[in-house]
Amino acid sequence: MSEPLAERMRPHTLDQYVGQEHLVGEGAVLRKMIDAGRISSFILWGPPGVGKTTLAQIIANKLETPFYTLSAVTSGVKDVRDVIERAKNNRFFNSRSPILFIDEIHRFSKSQQDSLLGAVERGTVTLIGATTENPSFEVIRPLLSRCQLYVLKPLEKDDLLELLHRAIDEDVELKKKKIVLTETNAILRFSGGDARKLLNILELVVEAEDTDEIEITDEKVVNRLQQNPLAYDKDGEMHYDIISAFIKSIRGSDPDAALYWMARMIEGGEDPQFIARRLVISAAEDIGLANPNALLLANAAFDSVMKLGWPEGRIPLAEAAVYLATSPKSNSAYLGIDTALGLVRETGNQPVPLHLRNAPTALMKQLGYSDGYKYSHDYPGHFVEQQFLPDQLKDTRIWHAQHSPSEERLYQWMLTCWGNRFKE
Repeated sequence: MSEPLAERMRPHTLDQYVGQEHLVGEGAVLRKMIDAGRISSFILWGPPGVGKTTLAQIIANKLETPFYTLSAVTSGVKDVRDVIERAKNNRFFNSRSPILFIDEIHRFSKSQQDSLLGAVERGTVTLIGATTENPSFEVIRPLLSRCQLYVLKPLEKDDLLELLHRAIDEDVELKKKKIVLTETNAILRFSGGDARKLLNILELVVEAEDTDEIEITDEKVVNRLQQNPLAYDKDGEMHYDIISAFIKSIRGSDPDAALYWMARMIEGGEDPQFIARRLVISAAEDIGLANPNALLLANAAFDSVMKLGWPEGRIPLAEAAVYLATSPKSNSAYLGIDTALGLVRETGNQPVPLHLRNAPTALMKQLGYSDGYKYSHDYPGHFVEQQFLPDQLKDTRIWHAQHSPSEERLYQWMLTCWGNRFKE
């Protein structure tokens, strides 16, 4: 039986590799390391189908070094130690370190990741990890500190079109047929920047035709996918498209849809912690000050999942999803911190006003540190008007209330305190 198209089209050199110009383009950081023949341990973070595994294999081929691979889904601590021992025994004096590639490294437990530390630190192996999850959450700090982190992006439209044409013109099976790309909007849209998904859809459409002359149209792509919706990489769809629908259903205050998409994730085998973490993010980003209890409940659901395990953990997750979906919404805190970050990047390190500075020494007091500061609790209502922003920004507004019932109370208190400064 022939290999899948995505496997047949897997690049073997950097010249064949499509996308990620910021990493492997001419003069880019990873390209320089590869061309120099010396690489350090690193982690590749990006969505499915953007070339993480392929890039690791290309590097191993280019450097002509032994290449070991482990899947975090099926490997335990013993497998890690066995591979490290083999790598140690197969390494010759002054030769390059063998490469150990770990796919889905975010699924490794703490003990599994701990077992890698010594080998990475001593240079017994050069670790290349691949993950679809934020390494800050999923990779232990000691291991993360020993690795560079490179972020891979979804493929751009031009990258995907190049890949399509290359497959049609160069693949040993497809070039036997006469394939015409009349329309590409649907195939690009459904691929979502995922090269593997793109090639799977192309193969699905081609295999459904019983003729050697095939025209690719948007209608044909949509019809084929409706007949066989999971044929173009179920895991990729579950992980990105459905979580997006889940979060947007909560944001849009539809508890029925939120529960439906959660059920789809649960049935698809999604990691419960992944769902719980997204609920916490949604509570802070989308509900925010309109209902501050949402963040407390989302955090409680996260903790409950960790304590209860599965399948009981589905119940607090469902409770949190319904509560968030039915809560009033505000993103004023989310917009506020982004505004503040933009202001800091634009204006730099503005000096702290003297009256706000701490004065732990006599010299600092002589220099005016803390001079004129008014202690809020000494005044009626525990408030007194004074300047808290840097001089250059003293009249700048950053947070803007959005007037949900809960947030309206905060806004009215700000009007009582500051008057016209907070009038919208």
